[in-house]
Amino acid sequence: MNKLTDAPIPFLDLVTPHLEIEEELVSVFRSVVKTAGFIGGPLLENFEKDFADFCGTQHCVGVASGTDALRFALMAAGVGPGQIVVTVPNTFIATTEAISQAGGVPDFVDIDESTYNVDPMKLREYIDTKCFVDRASGRPVHKEKNLVVSAVVPVHLYGQPADMDPILEMAEKYNLVVVEDACQAHGAEYFSKRGNSWKKAGSMGAAAAFSFYPGKNLGACGEAGAVTTDDPAIAARIRIIRDHGQPKKYYHDLEGYNGRLDAIQAGILQVKLKHLSSWNEKRRQCAAFYNEQLGKAPGVITPFAHPGTRPVYHLYVIRIENRDALQKYLADNGVATGLHYPVPLHLQNCYRTMNFTAGTFPATEMTAARTLSLPMGPTLDKSQVERVSRLICRFMAAN
Repeated sequence: MNKLTDAPIPFLDLVTPHLEIEEELVSVFRSVVKTAGFIGGPLLENFEKDFADFCGTQHCVGVASGTDALRFALMAAGVGPGQIVVTVPNTFIATTEAISQAGGVPDFVDIDESTYNVDPMKLREYIDTKCFVDRASGRPVHKEKNLVVSAVVPVHLYGQPADMDPILEMAEKYNLVVVEDACQAHGAEYFSKRGNSWKKAGSMGAAAAFSFYPGKNLGACGEAGAVTTDDPAIAARIRIIRDHGQPKKYYHDLEGYNGRLDAIQAGILQVKLKHLSSWNEKRRQCAAFYNEQLGKAPGVITPFAHPGTRPVYHLYVIRIENRDALQKYLADNGVATGLHYPVPLHLQNCYRTMNFTAGTFPATEMTAARTLSLPMGPTLDKSQVERVSRLICRFMAAN
C-alpha cells in the first residue's frame, strides 16, 4: 500500500478536529481547574442557553448521556409505568433502554425503507389495527396487551429527520406524547407544512434527546447528553431528576438519578458548538460528492433525502445486496466502514420475550442485512471520497 496515495481511510477521524481547536479546548480545562467549578455553574448554564438557541427551543438541560436524556425526557413528559411507547426497531438499543428504564413498554412499527426512519403509515396502521381508543383518555389501548399507548419516539436516524408532520397530527388526535430521539441529528432541519417553516431536530416534540458521545456531529470528550424542550415544567422536572430528585441540596421530592453533565464537558461542547454549522456543511458536501460518484453505480442505493429535509449526515449509509463482501473488500484496501445496525432490536436476545419473529418488520430486516456506513466526517476530503467510491464501483462491476 502506497503510504502517500493509499493511506488508510478511517471510518471517522476524531483526532484532526480536536487538534485544530486544541488550545480552545485546553483553555476550558484550565478555567475549571482554576475555579474548581467541576459540576454545574456558568459553563453548564452558558452551554444550555447556547444549545437551546441553536435548536430553536426555550430550554436545554444538560445530562450525563444521550440515554439519560431520553429516559429523563420520557419521565418528565409523563410516561407512566406499564404504558406503551412506540418506536422503531432500526435504532441503537439506547432508544428502547430509555423507554424501559422510564417505566414504559417499548413496541415497534416498521420503517420507511427509503429514509430508514419511522413510516408514518405504519404508525397509523398500528393504531388502527392493533388498538382501540379509550373514550375517557382519547388514547389508544393495545388490544392484546391491554396497555395504554402514551408516547411515540421518532428517531432521526443517521442525521435524517423523520417525517414529523403526520406523526404530530396523530399525536394530537390520540393524546400521545412525542419525544424526539435526536441523538444523531444535531442541526438537522425539517420543513413543517403545518407551521410553514423550517424546524430544527429537537424542536418539534414535547421534548427531545441529544447524545454528545464523541463520534456525534457535536461530540464531547467523553459522555454527555441534553434534553431540549419548550415546556418549562418538563425542563424543571429534568433538572430535579438529573440531581437525585432534589430541587435544592438535601431536599428530595422524588428518587432521581446521578445524571448531571459536568462543567468540563459543557465547556468543551460550547467551544465545539461554534464550529458545528461549518462541520455539518462539510458533511453535506461530502455526501453530495458521494452521491455524484455513486449515483450511477449499478446496485448501489445512496441515501435518500426527503425534499423537505436538510440532513446532517451523521452517517452516510448505502444499501447493496452483497454488503458483507463489499465491507471485506474495502477493509482489504484500507477503507474502514461500519454496520448500523446488523441485528434489529426486535430480534435481539434481550427482547426475545417480546416474541417477535423474523419477517415481522421486513423493511427493517432488509435494511439490517444490506446497509453499509461509509467513511464520513468534516475532515474527509474529496480525494478520499473519490477513492472509496472508485473501490465500490470496481467491486460492483466485478460482482
